[in-house]
Amino acid sequence: MPLGNSQAANEIKLPVLGDTASGIISKQQEYELGRIWLKVFRSRVKAYDDPLMQIYLEQLLYNLATYSDLEDPRLELVIVKNPSMNAFAVPGGVVGFHTGVFAYAENEDQMASVLAHELAHLSQRHFSRGAEAQKKTSVLSMAGLLASVVLAATAGGDAATAAMISSQALAMDSQLRFSRANEREADRVGLATMERANRDPGAVADMFATLLKATRYTGSRPPEFLLTHPITEKRIGDARNRSMGTSMRQYAQNPQFYLMRARALVAMEHNSKISINRFNGELTANTLRADAANYGLALAYLKGKQLTKAKQIISKLVASNPNNLTFHYTDIEIDIAQKEYPLAVTKLNKLLTLNPNNYPLMVLKSEALWQQHSYDSADSVLTALSRMRSEDPMIWYRLAEVRGLAGNISGLHQARAEYFILIGVFDKAREQLGLAAKLASSDFKQSAIIRQRLRDLAEMEDRAEKL
Repeated sequence: MPLGNSQAANEIKLPVLGDTASGIISKQQEYELGRIWLKVFRSRVKAYDDPLMQIYLEQLLYNLATYSDLEDPRLELVIVKNPSMNAFAVPGGVVGFHTGVFAYAENEDQMASVLAHELAHLSQRHFSRGAEAQKKTSVLSMAGLLASVVLAATAGGDAATAAMISSQALAMDSQLRFSRANEREADRVGLATMERANRDPGAVADMFATLLKATRYTGSRPPEFLLTHPITEKRIGDARNRSMGTSMRQYAQNPQFYLMRARALVAMEHNSKISINRFNGELTANTLRADAANYGLALAYLKGKQLTKAKQIISKLVASNPNNLTFHYTDIEIDIAQKEYPLAVTKLNKLLTLNPNNYPLMVLKSEALWQQHSYDSADSVLTALSRMRSEDPMIWYRLAEVRGLAGNISGLHQARAEYFILIGVFDKAREQLGLAAKLASSDFKQSAIIRQRLRDLAEMEDRAEKL
């Protein structure tokens, strides 16, 4: 049975928060609510599976978090491949990010300003403060947030706009004013985070101005981000005033941003010819980011299955930048596309010796081993990854597939169970653990592990109901 979203996922209900008498949400309730919300979100929206981009954005987010007012360091980043400009924060440390942000941000600090703003919403606990003020409407607010974010990530555009407007129409003027106050506070706190992180605070106003300008090209439909984060000339002016004196400095730019931007742009464009023309145009115009443009061109050729051209470009980039893991990664992506699996594994083993436990490299190694039918070896790599990143559903998805091909049927069911847990389909998870238990009945150690996981699952469901 193929892994995927289930109809059962649509039956998941968001839990009731606290009690109606107090209307107060504890930090632990916030955390657990956020993780349940993320499971429901994942059951409806396919997260973007690009380990290179994931680790880049995670490191950026975690770095900003160390300079923020956030007390709880437990963060979970989910990336959605969608050309719309959108980001969101959910109580309990969940941050959502659309790849479309790369198309709007001109440099890393502008993109970081979006993440710093979302971290500010989390650190100031704006949801719980709003829920306390709204009392009984807190669950409605979370359900509305889920519906609007899911629509923005899937349908996008007008459907998302309608959902957000409908959700907001349920709120009273006083609550909207409170929301605007939250936005002003998040602007101020986010800007302070940028300053402490030694990033350009002027990038906050620059990003706002870019977003406001974008409305001129989208007609009556603004970027989704503007629907939940209304931007006015006054807000831009306030951000500029706060950053006066500090934004005049020269801030170093991270070349990795432009490489990830190229990955995002190629991924979002359905036709590789568009990307090829884009990056050839940049090179013809003598762009100052020639490496990034060449990298984007190599990715576009890879996507268009013009592998010889892709290899020629990436080989030159690797030769001139021997310590750049991103170039090595795509060089090996091309090897795998050319079915040069032993060569890919040899290169990966060398890189992993120098960069042990590197998440993107380990995923790529598991892919190369999988494709050359070394299923047991791929299982070993993915099992190690599942211990490092136990909350990543795609690792469990891959692990289930590889174990099935290797004939490890009990292990297949256990990996499927973990995948279903992470996308919130608890009944399917229980079913998979039950199948695994039958197959492992003669193995005392495995039976004990499965029985404990069934108890863990029961506790998860119980906690969800009591929230």
